[in-house]
Amino acid sequence: MTEWDLQPRSNCCTACQKAFADKQDYHTLLSLTETGYQRRDLCSACYPAAERAGVVSYWQGEYKLPPPPPVDPIQKDTAESFLRKLVEAKDPTQAGACYILAVMLERKKILKHRDTIKDEAGHDLLVYEHAANGESFTVLDPQLRLDQLETVQRQVATLLQPAAAVSAPQA
Repeated sequence: MTEWDLQPRSNCCTACQKAFADKQDYHTLLSLTETGYQRRDLCSACYPAAERAGVVSYWQGEYKLPPPPPVDPIQKDTAESFLRKLVEAKDPTQAGACYILAVMLERKKILKHRDTIKDEAGHDLLVYEHAANGESFTVLDPQLRLDQLETVQRQVATLLQPAAAVSAPQA
């Protein structure tokens, strides 16, 4: 049985290594070699001089630039910077927002939950570690009820809006 291990289209000419421009014509030669199938994507300038021994298929196409990666609706730096500001401010009215931001960053694998400890008043403190630099954060678990979530989510969404950078709590 033949295995089809084809490589994806290259972003540059295999011969001259020049990057393909958007809507540029390219030529693809598929050759059978001792190690399997080999794909060569060539610009129009390099195609005429290309070796054609063993070519089993040829096609021509128009290069299309890959779309830019989708923008993450929750900017990691923004969420992280707001969490830092809120944690440093130690404002008890922001405990819900701190908690939601920490959980968001945990889901993005920016923070790792390491422990839960009790403070002097008996409240749960969640200990998080920054995955990249090992920095520790403690976040009060506000014991949010379902009827409080919508309000806190709106508060966090307002913080993460670009215009919110001006009104964010200062450390």
